[in-house]
Amino acid sequence: MSADVYGRIKANPKFQELVQRRSRFAWLLSLAVLVIFCGFILLVAFNPAMMATRLGGEASLVTLGPVVILSMFVLFWLLTALYVKRANGEFDELNRAIVQDAEKKGAKR
Repeated sequence: MSADVYGRIKANPKFQELVQRRSRFAWLLSLAVLVIFCGFILLVAFNPAMMATRLGGEASLVTLGPVVILSMFVLFWLLTALYVKRANGEFDELNRAIVQDAEKKGAKR
């Protein structure tokens, strides 16, 4: 693509909307990951005994710590899948429309 096409893309209001929506969503997911991870670190630092709590009574070998860690791992994968789904759907459609608009305007000249 030429610099002229890039200029038309940047001038398109849909492009500004795409950048704003994608940035807001990425920051929201980043904040969620940061809060969850920092919350876990603070829990380990200030209440390690809670992580050693046995699930299912004293006879159980499973403690809360590994369950929380595995849950975080699964949650982070789910958040990544959510971003990929939205990026491949909503954001790609908006991107496609922006490029098509820029190409149409360039063909008219």
